[in-house]
Amino acid sequence: MLGLVVVLIAAGAGGYAWYLNHLVHRITVKGLAAGETQGTESGTENILLVGSTDRCALKKQYIGYGICSQGVNGINSDVVMILHLNPTTHSVSILSIPRDLFIPNARIQGANKIDAALYQGPTQLVAAIQEDFAIPIQHYVELNFDSFASVVNALGGINMYFPEPVYDAESDLDVTTVGCHHLNGFHALQVVRARHMVHKGPGVTSDDPANWTPEAQSDLARIRRDHEFLRVLATAVAKKGLSDPLTDRSIITGVAPDLTVDSGFSAGHMINLVLTYHSVNVDQAPQLTVPVLEDTFGSYQYDGGNYGDIEFPTQPADQSVVDSFLGITSSTNSMTGTPLPAAGKITVSVDNGTGVTDQAATTSAALGALGFHMGELGDTSPVGQEAETVVYYGSKSPAVLAAAQEVANSISGSVTLGFNPSMVLGGAEVTVVTGTNFSVNPPKAATTTPKPSKPSKGSKPSKGSTTTTATTAPPSTTTTTTTPNGFNPPTSSDEALEPWDPRSCTASGGEGP
Repeated sequence: MLGLVVVLIAAGAGGYAWYLNHLVHRITVKGLAAGETQGTESGTENILLVGSTDRCALKKQYIGYGICSQGVNGINSDVVMILHLNPTTHSVSILSIPRDLFIPNARIQGANKIDAALYQGPTQLVAAIQEDFAIPIQHYVELNFDSFASVVNALGGINMYFPEPVYDAESDLDVTTVGCHHLNGFHALQVVRARHMVHKGPGVTSDDPANWTPEAQSDLARIRRDHEFLRVLATAVAKKGLSDPLTDRSIITGVAPDLTVDSGFSAGHMINLVLTYHSVNVDQAPQLTVPVLEDTFGSYQYDGGNYGDIEFPTQPADQSVVDSFLGITSSTNSMTGTPLPAAGKITVSVDNGTGVTDQAATTSAALGALGFHMGELGDTSPVGQEAETVVYYGSKSPAVLAAAQEVANSISGSVTLGFNPSMVLGGAEVTVVTGTNFSVNPPKAATTTPKPSKPSKGSKPSKGSTTTTATTAPPSTTTTTTTPNGFNPPTSSDEALEPWDPRSCTASGGEGP
């Protein structure tokens, strides 16, 4: 949403198009998807919006962020959001991907948390999203701390209501009084970066934050607050209006030099977006988050490495949210908008990735019952005590990725796509490497069809008399999926604000909706 605000406001100043084009920092991002031209996704566009933690790129160093020269030089994506634009319906939607979500292609070398992909550059982050989520990305927009603060300052700051005192030692957020507070860019950044927040709830008398209540969800809680902040920001933009020369000029000169976009995202295209979406109420755009399973052990061991706090995917909830975000059905190839292939046209092999006796065989039988053509069985070394089930494919062709999507849609639990030709067994298009929490979906029950009853010899059938042919659904051949040990239940795709979360202010300075 912030990227949309930046792009639409800056591009909305048509007279500044040339000026904008020469200020924005452009980079080469490889592997971006072509615009959709067919199926249900024809004409739609997905823009990846990234908040970078690159301290070394900041104009002014600040101890609260960490100092580049003192070794705080890592580059991660604090925020990973995708903006979906549909010109047919003139609709806009946002999908947030939790930064701690563990995925197979986060790094060139393999699995990691998704926020680690940006360390190897925007191309790798784009690849990770397209390969593991099958979401096509047409454009890339990156903001750092400076560009974020500049947007807020260019609007003259924003107002947010704090229902409870809150404190975050790592983001420097320190609000000691309840009420409506005016935030400049620096203080707004403290709000959106807070992921270790404590709050002074009802009945707490101590003014020492050490005695306040910590919230349970650091990663997901921040996304929840970020969505609310963007709603407040969008309202502030609407009040300012587009094409206010002073505001436009302030935003462009303050934001553009710190804004990084892919080399194909021209000012002309930004202006076309304005013409298409200028009437959209950004405040009402759906803001979704990929549901996840949060770990409770805090030290994920994977293939000999320690990855700290992580989150696992949870199917079919994840795919349902992605489909809703893209405006497609579960039977649609999300990369092309065309139908997914039938199971009978896909060859699938299975690798036992946990060491559980006969897991490859029982999984293969269950997939075969769904109509897939089954190939080889194998075994691969377990990566850890907890492991995702990965549907690997060995080619980035739309047809092969579509085959992998169809297989993944047939499995529930901690399941994800993964691109890795070396993991695909010979002769198959797709190889399923089994994990510690999954089940193959049972075949659908056959439809019962009422048939006219046959009258006894010498009698006449009564009007409307029928008999019913009974059918029995084939049994599932794998275990039932449950929340695995060491993980919390699945999170929501649209979490409501908690009582301590900052929110909008009313015109009179009270607590807003």
